[in-house]
Amino acid sequence: MDRVIFACVHSAGRSQMAAAFFNRLADPEKARAVSAGTEPAERVHSEVVEAMREAGYDLSDARPALLQSELEAPASLLVTMGCGEACPYVPGLRRKDWALDDPKGRPPDQVRRIRDDIRARVERLVSEHGWAPRTS
Repeated sequence: MDRVIFACVHSAGRSQMAAAFFNRLADPEKARAVSAGTEPAERVHSEVVEAMREAGYDLSDARPALLQSELEAPASLLVTMGCGEACPYVPGLRRKDWALDDPKGRPPDQVRRIRDDIRARVERLVSEHGWAPRTS
């Protein structure tokens, strides 16, 4: 099984949304995702929790995690969230960078736009790598 790490600095917004979408869209026998950050916040941003609730995802119990070797070791792909110089780098791990605005402190319409952009990118990623569930 493949493991994807979605990473941003605080693991409290973009990476949380991406991991939630991925884990619902990908076949759990093929791949799973985690969210992590280099400086994790105490909790997921409230505007992100609300925007995801509107889309049918409950992130109220999600907790930002530190990107550390236990997460890195079994991973096959690191997707960073456009955090520039602060984005993590893991030697030997394939990396993609998605240039995305940080949803923290933004009005609901902007957070929804970011959320929908992330969902579309995750859908493409799952499809491109063959991680989608088989259809009958």
